[in-house]
Amino acid sequence: METTVKLYTLGYSRVKTYVTALLFVAGNIVLPQLFHLVPQGGVTWLPIYFFTLVGAYKYGWKAGLLTAVLSPLLNSWWFGMPAPAVLPAILLKSVLLAVGAGLVAARFQKVTLPLLLAVVLFYQLAGTLGEWALSGSLFTALQDFRIGIPGMLLQVVGGYWVIRKI
Repeated sequence: METTVKLYTLGYSRVKTYVTALLFVAGNIVLPQLFHLVPQGGVTWLPIYFFTLVGAYKYGWKAGLLTAVLSPLLNSWWFGMPAPAVLPAILLKSVLLAVGAGLVAARFQKVTLPLLLAVVLFYQLAGTLGEWALSGSLFTALQDFRIGIPGMLLQVVGGYWVIRKI
């Protein structure tokens, strides 16, 4: 299933980049709060990554990178989630997601389910290796693959739908 959509590459010198990133950061604040109403909702649905994927794919890695860094930091500061102990791993995965999504979108200039799946697998696999190095625990590093498959699927299918609609 392939859809050609208008994709953008916003630069840091444009106000639109910061406004766009702030809108996606807001989404990455609200969505996790909703999912955290359900037991294990955060670790199952991985909501803090959703709008980072959408923002980076649709508006470029620079807007995505702002979203990727600000979302976990503000969520942790305001709500205590993610917990400060796991913040480095979350930030690593968020940054990998933003850069990966932005580069794939720029390279292929289209959105497809396989491309989004490749982006999600890239950030999860590379992020798992980084989290393993940070935590020293392979079991902890594999948590997203043990629990978060529904969230990864939501990112791919939901992200595809949202990217096409905005």
